[in-house]
Amino acid sequence: MEAINIILVDDHTLFRDGIKSILDDEENIQVIEEAPNAKVLFEKLQHKHPDLIITDIGLPDMSGIEVTKKITKLYPDIKILILSMHNNEEFILSSLRAGANGYLSKDIESSELLEAIHSVMNGKIYFNKEISQTIINNYRGSAPVNSEPEPDANNSLTEREIEVIKLVGEGYINKEIADKLFISIRTVDAHKSHIMQKLGLKSSVDMVKYAIKNKLIKL
Repeated sequence: MEAINIILVDDHTLFRDGIKSILDDEENIQVIEEAPNAKVLFEKLQHKHPDLIITDIGLPDMSGIEVTKKITKLYPDIKILILSMHNNEEFILSSLRAGANGYLSKDIESSELLEAIHSVMNGKIYFNKEISQTIINNYRGSAPVNSEPEPDANNSLTEREIEVIKLVGEGYINKEIADKLFISIRTVDAHKSHIMQKLGLKSSVDMVKYAIKNKLIKL
């Protein structure tokens, strides 16, 4: 198995050292660079190309969300895992919209960090249990009217569309969904468009929220 190359981004040296010490014990994970802020990160990305960036959401020169937006535009193949002390819905969903592959509390156990890394590298979106509970609590009967699905909304979806929305909810990208279902990427896009039209959703993030709310995926 090839090593997972990681860049750590956090303005606190002690925190970076702590994460690095955990990852250094893993044979298939390698921290190839560290950065205290976004400026240094993007300088390093000119010479190094990691598989995954683990970043704090509150960097001194740019938010982790803005960093995520920029990375997904410039380096779309790099995965991004956000660590944060902020467990509110706004930060979580903003991170997802920006393109983050996972969102974790900074107080997680080392075993869950490792689980998140491997999950994200396998193409899934990862939340630790506390974050997942935040999302569940906020969408258990409290979604806005314009995104509240009808009780029988699933009945309007075809079997294939339900398969697609489940995979979107689990964090798979279009190519991975196409490979799993043995269909073209264009067909995946068509299914997603039909799903959003039927359910009154506007984005893949809304599809993730719908999948969570309607228990189409396990958290």
